[in-house]
Amino acid sequence: MFITIKILYLPKQRRIWAILSSIKTIQNRMRRLLRLSGLNETLTPHSLRHTHTSLLAEAGVGIHEIMERLGHQDDEITKRVYLHVTKTMKKEAAQKFSKLMDDL
Repeated sequence: MFITIKILYLPKQRRIWAILSSIKTIQNRMRRLLRLSGLNETLTPHSLRHTHTSLLAEAGVGIHEIMERLGHQDDEITKRVYLHVTKTMKKEAAQKFSKLMDDL
């Protein structure tokens, strides 16, 4: 099951409040499931989004495909917020550079 959340700011209709309560319900359910399973209760749906994005980047998925999955229009947001360099990516970059220097 996939959940898509769109935030609309409609001050006269107070629409944003209904959407925020839905987000809170998801967070509460996730916290309960984490507690029952003995996992880290500080995880949030957003932390899973970050992890998913980092794994996509490590797998070599392109920025445009990642942007599409996240629903972003601007690649600067995707790069700034989600595409931090992971330890694996740092190690791979060092190995590639080392290989390049060995081939000279």
